[in-house]
Amino acid sequence: MSDFIEHYLSDLFAPQSIAVFGASQRPNATGSVVFRNLIAAGFRNQLYAINPKYTSVDTHPCYRSLDDIDDHIELAIITTPAHTVKDILKQCGKHKVKAAVIFAGGFGQPGETGKVSEQALVEIARKYGIRFIGPNSLGIAHPSTNINATFGPGEVASGNLALVSQSGAVCTAVMDWAAVQDIGFSSVVSIGACADLDFGDILDFLVSDGKTRSILLYVEGIRDARSFMSGLRAVARVKPVIVIKAGRHKAAIEVTQSHNSARVGDDDVFAAALKRAGVVRGMHLGDLLAAANILARGTRLRGDKLAIITNGGGPAAMACDRASDLHIPLAPLGEDARKKLDKLLPHYWSHSNPVDILGDADADRYAAALEIMLADTECHGVMVMLTPQATTDPVAIAQRLIDIIKKTSKPVIACWMGENRVLPARRLFASAGIPIFRLPETAVQAFAYLATFFRNQKLLLQTPPPLSQTITATIEDAHTVIDTALRSEQFQLSETESKTILAAFGIPIAPTILVHSAQEAMEAATEIGLPVAMKIHGSNLSNKSSHGGVQLNIRTLPAVKNTYAGLRRILENLPFAVENPGIVIEPMILSPAASELRLAIEQDPVFGPFISLGPGGVAAKRTRVVSLPPLNRLLAANLIQESELGDMLSKEGQQPVIALAALENCLISISDIACELPEVLELEINPLLADSNGVTAVDARIRLRPKPPGLPYSHTAIHPYPSHALQKVTVAGCVPCTIRPVRPEDAELERAFIEGLSENSKHFRFMNTFRKLPPEMLAKMTQIDYDREMAFVAVINNNEVEEEIGSARYAINIDGQSCEFAVSVADNWQGKGIATKLMQALIDYAGHRGLTRMQGEILADNVPMQELAKKLGFSLQLSREDKTIVIGNRPLRPPAK
Repeated sequence: MSDFIEHYLSDLFAPQSIAVFGASQRPNATGSVVFRNLIAAGFRNQLYAINPKYTSVDTHPCYRSLDDIDDHIELAIITTPAHTVKDILKQCGKHKVKAAVIFAGGFGQPGETGKVSEQALVEIARKYGIRFIGPNSLGIAHPSTNINATFGPGEVASGNLALVSQSGAVCTAVMDWAAVQDIGFSSVVSIGACADLDFGDILDFLVSDGKTRSILLYVEGIRDARSFMSGLRAVARVKPVIVIKAGRHKAAIEVTQSHNSARVGDDDVFAAALKRAGVVRGMHLGDLLAAANILARGTRLRGDKLAIITNGGGPAAMACDRASDLHIPLAPLGEDARKKLDKLLPHYWSHSNPVDILGDADADRYAAALEIMLADTECHGVMVMLTPQATTDPVAIAQRLIDIIKKTSKPVIACWMGENRVLPARRLFASAGIPIFRLPETAVQAFAYLATFFRNQKLLLQTPPPLSQTITATIEDAHTVIDTALRSEQFQLSETESKTILAAFGIPIAPTILVHSAQEAMEAATEIGLPVAMKIHGSNLSNKSSHGGVQLNIRTLPAVKNTYAGLRRILENLPFAVENPGIVIEPMILSPAASELRLAIEQDPVFGPFISLGPGGVAAKRTRVVSLPPLNRLLAANLIQESELGDMLSKEGQQPVIALAALENCLISISDIACELPEVLELEINPLLADSNGVTAVDARIRLRPKPPGLPYSHTAIHPYPSHALQKVTVAGCVPCTIRPVRPEDAELERAFIEGLSENSKHFRFMNTFRKLPPEMLAKMTQIDYDREMAFVAVINNNEVEEEIGSARYAINIDGQSCEFAVSVADNWQGKGIATKLMQALIDYAGHRGLTRMQGEILADNVPMQELAKKLGFSLQLSREDKTIVIGNRPLRPPAK
């Protein structure tokens, strides 16, 4: 279907005509450099210079404005000063220009003036439907369409590596370095201030760009976290992505904010977001260059075990240290490899990996050692190191190895240490397209990027187990508490109100009774059972312990009476008015083996709500681990493993100290609160007592905010499970059926459904037949990004077990406006109206999401599906390219409220 559809950024990367505003006869002016670069790149389509000061620029006619050009301009390159940009953008809008790159700075920077100026550009662009890069951009390059519209020196070589950077200086530095390394680019995008087009938009283009095999991102801040995460997750499934983030510390943040108004949040939350997306993070610019060096060569791994060949022990030891730091396993020597190396090397060789072939190694010894290690099945990649010793010939060795490396599919990395004697050899490796490094640590880091991408791809194939227990949330109870509080402008919930919300989502709580007299306190203690805990209570009270407002292990009724009197005095003497004051009585939970944990929902200025887990008490935030919602059981288990609990739980031979399933359930429930209740600004359970019997929320507090505007779940960085789309229907006359969005836990349900289809049904649905569903396909069908696609499953209850009887799905096309559908129904349920109900749910949801058109490919011999499509309002037309396929098209509109 994508053959008939252009990406919504095609005018930016593949325009038929370009106008350069500010093209000049001044040799070093921005417009002059950009215009010359476009000419030098060999842009094949129409190129126009616009500047009222000139009649010609570089032998090209120069026009006063777009009014003087008869052609339709698709891309405007605006290199003029900031005060002119607004009028030029209006001019572009009136002439129906749909894409622009804005070079000028001074927009969106600190101060009200910058914000107003930037917003004015955005409003003009939205009015006319213009998408633009910048402001404060250095330009874009797309060599496959002969575009180099950058303010950079020299040409941009064509390659398979995409570079997207918020810093123009980083772009020029990387491009200059790449030219020496013989590294080319599929795209270079200096994204600038991201006032309109952000990382997510560019990633959306790159994921479908056949020229791009790997992506480098330099990030200072994020404007649209949802778009960023959706783009990253889509790309990371098919292409390695390396991200370098500046602004990890206060001083760096101040520098980036001086020229960029994009938001910056907590670094550990950013790291958690990248991990969730399956991309690799580098910490320094050197990491970016190392990644570029290895990714540009198209190198990929089939495992993560590294073999090292060296002529010096010291450098090999440094490489091993770095490998351990990065969790890169060294390949154990196979028996065959060991025997061959024994014959090749003196008896005192290392007999292990790293393979030290000794300081007098010549080209023959290097070549033989490399061939032996490449043949070893335990080895997935080889790093060959050389230090220029007295008898070493770096060039001769490089030439021999290059011949071998060109014939193998295993990745080989070269590390020629030194400078003067090894420089010619390095150039040989670079010109041969072989990754070459100066330092062992950098070389290992590069290998680690490949290994991490390999591991991430394996992780993507993992599917969560089916839900072993349904955590039924009584959301209505939670909404009642929240709505009542917000109507009275109460933004801090009391402990009892907070616990009501926790209980509504299935989180075990210590039951709490609020009392207002000593007599009520003794009656409550009798009802709960001694011993009890007693605490001061108030809607605006937090950190009760710091006020001396918590008393534990009260064992007698007289003690309850006296404690009540003492806590009342504390309440009355607080230096502020307490709202809804009282004393709460709780059971005293006695579990000497219990761990005190802190579990929280916190807010990041970029990514919104995130889940935090750590020890309870004052050190909680300093030792937290974090993750973005939504969580499933796999993600919850991983978060626990990353925390301080991980080391304790991983010790062999010990009885479990915490009921992991209970803690996982609690994390999933907290995640559900973060997703389903956007009014919850902060939630803290501290302590959460966890032992081998389960978990209990002992104390809790929740802060509220007015409900954020926008579509459901727009407050989260990752679209959670859209539970609001679930509907109950009746099929085949009387059979209750649930139509709901697919979820990751449905992997086995989906496998059984698809593998149970007849050969004919598989042929109609997939235009192919197979017996077993490949893991990659199963993961793709159940672990979906609800921002980019939707899949509904129809399930019935068959002896208390869910059975899938049909599914329908769409994926948004690259134009961002239309989608492609597919539907299938179990053979014994066909003809019973299930496909109609599934497709209607899909059509309604697509319209609700703002899509304008739905289309699909139907086999010409699939007559029942064509009849259904007509019934649902699709127009049918035989494909012009393949006469065995009928194309169905249907306009969409939001469903009636």
